[in-house]
Amino acid sequence: MAATPAGREREATADRLLASSLRTSYDPAVEIDWTAPHVPGAYWLPPHRSSLYGTALWDGMDEEQRVTLTRHEVASAASAGVWFETILMQMLIRHYYDADPTSRHAQYALTEVADECRHSVMFGRLIEAMGCPVYRANRRDHALGRFLKTTATGPQMYAAILIAEEILDAFQREIMADETLQPLIRMVSRIHVVEEARHVRFAREEVARQVETSGPAALAYARLLVGRAAYSISNRLVHPDVYAAVGIAPQVGRAAARANPHWRATLRWAARRVYDHLASFDLVAGPGRLLWARAGLI
Repeated sequence: MAATPAGREREATADRLLASSLRTSYDPAVEIDWTAPHVPGAYWLPPHRSSLYGTALWDGMDEEQRVTLTRHEVASAASAGVWFETILMQMLIRHYYDADPTSRHAQYALTEVADECRHSVMFGRLIEAMGCPVYRANRRDHALGRFLKTTATGPQMYAAILIAEEILDAFQREIMADETLQPLIRMVSRIHVVEEARHVRFAREEVARQVETSGPAALAYARLLVGRAAYSISNRLVHPDVYAAVGIAPQVGRAAARANPHWRATLRWAARRVYDHLASFDLVAGPGRLLWARAGLI
């Protein structure tokens, strides 16, 4: 493929991303002081990004409970990150399996897998360091993940990657810049943001190429699968069991979050960039668009 203009462009992008990976890649085991004590009273997430901010439940909590809730919300998002990055790695390995190992494109795909291995370890250590449980996907989402990692190709593969990466990226960019938050989550966010910027660039360009070569039937299927991925990823951000950590019944907390205009605005804020990008390729339409709306992302 490199002999064509599109192939040369693809190789040039991969070459730049490989060079960037050499300049700015991090080992969380070395870069992060996992033994440093947490700062008393510091939040793990900007309070206005908590799923219950602005609700009567939030007003009824004391400051310690609010900090605890944000700690468990971060653990939930990290658990979702590990879940999706495990899916992503398997999709990329399947892609690499059929690729030319001498191409820069294939080599960058493998480099991204290495990044995601480190990120999954980092998120696992973060959950452990926070003293939180792993908030696992429910049975339906677990099955969807198994289906995606086994079958997803073309535009739906890269669009699903973008949804997970860009929604988390929005939160983490805000976290890394907020000096009032816990230093541990700020450092984890900074490492992830820097390395994920390459992954987003890779996936965005692949979405454009895959859409261009897909027929109407394939695109219709992609829209539906992308919508289901968006719905699942949105719902995985805050596991209902996080509310039990502050004495709120999971079903009560989940219902309050879903009805909370502040949280719904946060979801739309986090999804804005990826929604605009995918909509520009007509990948948010039909029944799939209804799933985006049900997830609160639009």
